[in-house]
Amino acid sequence: MSDVVLFDFWRSSASYRLRIALNLAGITYKSVPVDLPTKQHKTPEHLERNPQGFVPVLDIDGLRMTQSLAILDYLDQTRGLGLLPQEPAARAKATALAHAIAVDIHPVCNLQVAAYAVEITGREEARADWMKRFIRPGMVAFEKLLEGFEQNPYCCGNQPGLADICLMPQVYNANRWGAEIDDLPRVSAVARACAEHPAFAAAHPDKWQPTA
Repeated sequence: MSDVVLFDFWRSSASYRLRIALNLAGITYKSVPVDLPTKQHKTPEHLERNPQGFVPVLDIDGLRMTQSLAILDYLDQTRGLGLLPQEPAARAKATALAHAIAVDIHPVCNLQVAAYAVEITGREEARADWMKRFIRPGMVAFEKLLEGFEQNPYCCGNQPGLADICLMPQVYNANRWGAEIDDLPRVSAVARACAEHPAFAAAHPDKWQPTA
C-alpha cells in the first residue's frame, strides 16, 4: 500500500490538478474521497486535516500538505517535474498564465460560491449562469495570454507544465456548465494535446466518479 494519500473529491479542480501532477511524477498514491455535496469536508475529521475545510490534502514524505499550488510547487521541486522554466522572466510569465486560471477563475467558481449564488437568488438556474459569467471571459483572456507562448503542443512548449495542469480542470468545468470555449483555437489545441497524455487522461474526473 502506498504511503502517499490524497484526500480529494472527483470533481474538484484542485484535486484534479494534483492527480495530474502525481501521475506525471509516477507517484503511486491512495485516494480517499471527501464528498463535497454531503459536506464531508466540514466534518471534524476533515477539518483536523485542513482547518480551511478544502480539498485536496496530500500526505507525502511524512508531511501533510494543503493548497494545490503549494503542493504542485513541492512536487516540482522534489520530483524534478520541470513544471516551470528556470529563467526568471520566462518563469514569471508561465506562472502568471497558470494563475490566470487557478487564482482568478477558480476561486469564484467553486462549489460554495456557486451555491451561495443560488441561495441569494432563489434560482437553481443561477448556478450555471454564475459559472458561465466567469468561466467564459476568463478563458477568453487565457486564450489571448497564450499568444505570448509557442504551443508545441502544450501551453509553454513541448512538455506539460503548471499552466496545462491548471487549464484542464477548467476546460472540464467549462464543458460541464456550458461555457463556450470551442471558438478558442489555442486553448482547444492545448486541451487536445493534454487529453492524449496518459497522466492527464488517468486523472480525468470521469475515471474517479463514484460508481455507487
